[in-house]
Amino acid sequence: MTDTAPHRRALAARLTAAGVLVSPRWRAAVEAVPRELFLHPGVFLPAEGGRWRPVAALGAAPDEWVQIAYRDESLTTQLDGHLTADEVSDLVEGSPTSSSTTPVTVVDMLEKLQVQDGHQVLEIGTGTGYSTALLCHRLDEDNVTTVEVDPAVATRADAALETAGYSTWTVTGDGLLGYPRRAPYDRVIATCAVRRIPYTWIRQTTPGGTVLATVGGNWHYGTGLAKVTVHDDGTAQGRITGRSSFMQARSQAEVPITGDLSARTAYADSERETKVSPALLAEWMPAFLAQLAAPGAHFTRATSAQGSRLLYLFDPERESFASFLEKEDAWTVRQGGPLPLWDTIEQALTTWQDAGSPDITAVQLHITQEAHTYWIEGHPALRWQHHVL
Repeated sequence: MTDTAPHRRALAARLTAAGVLVSPRWRAAVEAVPRELFLHPGVFLPAEGGRWRPVAALGAAPDEWVQIAYRDESLTTQLDGHLTADEVSDLVEGSPTSSSTTPVTVVDMLEKLQVQDGHQVLEIGTGTGYSTALLCHRLDEDNVTTVEVDPAVATRADAALETAGYSTWTVTGDGLLGYPRRAPYDRVIATCAVRRIPYTWIRQTTPGGTVLATVGGNWHYGTGLAKVTVHDDGTAQGRITGRSSFMQARSQAEVPITGDLSARTAYADSERETKVSPALLAEWMPAFLAQLAAPGAHFTRATSAQGSRLLYLFDPERESFASFLEKEDAWTVRQGGPLPLWDTIEQALTTWQDAGSPDITAVQLHITQEAHTYWIEGHPALRWQHHVL
């Protein structure tokens, strides 16, 4: 077996140089936990044509496997909710449904969690179990509870944790419900993205405790890392600390808009020229704002038979749409359905621009059992309240 201690020390050194790894206790964890154990039975590497090249842990050359394990990138470990790299040998197509997140993201979140000795931590989304192992090394295995919705993923993570020497509390279940049997927790950390922080996590966190999760919507980008503190009255307040991207919680994963898009947008109630370019929605902060302004919106890009860019917004639950067509240097929007999707989003974007285009870190949030409120201080028009149904 290849000794990976030098690779772990090198990873810790890179993370320290990047300003991500700060605490000596977390550095000790990074240097102690072998990431390669948590990639079994293998990984899928990006290949040409949007396909994936499987690399099985037991079939790869030892040097290649170690080099893959200590790459500074996320590594896909499951496709389409079931396929693992040991089950195929040729290039395959598929959508990632489980991965080992890039170490820089994992360690950055763990540092932001600001744990202390003796803290009880609830982790939502065990995944491969690598971040769980880091938590166990830092806090002791009996202080960590981790929940994974996918039984096969949970089984593999539990086996890897045992191999690494950590017999922690691994639970198979819906992480959106937390795990009340081990509550209360001093810290809750989610390694999946959620549309909003579930109130169950707030309720299971001790007053003064912290919840850290990626929030904002169900797009693959345009989401932010929220850090909130739970108060004695059962509310929580905090802010977005920066950009963050994770796979969506399995039950909240975005369902792609399919079918004939031109047919779905054939009957519009209005048509006009846009005040701002809808191409802004491809950028992170405008995408975040769009999902605050219209939480049910899906953004879709396509190309016409003539090669023109086509952009769409759909809100299936509200049976509303906006379709965009670029003509020279201007965009035309057609809207249909009871909700004027683009009007709502455009107003948020123009107000944000008039405010000087503040960064995502300017967004604050307040959580109660009934609603989530987001706002940017000093700009009353940049305030959104999402009621919990």
